[in-house]
Amino acid sequence: MREIPDQVAIAIDPTIALLTVEEAARRLGIGRTFCYGLIGSGELESVPVGRLRKVPAEAVLEYVARLRRANRTAAHQSVV
Repeated sequence: MREIPDQVAIAIDPTIALLTVEEAARRLGIGRTFCYGLIGSGELESVPVGRLRKVPAEAVLEYVARLRRANRTAAHQSVV
């Protein structure tokens, strides 16, 4: 079995409930500015924690699921 580097293991730690915007962007493979844009448009949920803006880890998965559903719908409609 291949060993996972510490940086990767930390980045995908399933016990972390709230991510920084940078961590959420990294998980999505997008830039920080684009991630803030998704938050601003309401496409990606975020919550304030004091002066910080955090993204629930579940919100990242929900966003990806919505993208996948939209992609499947669009692909299905283009075939019909």
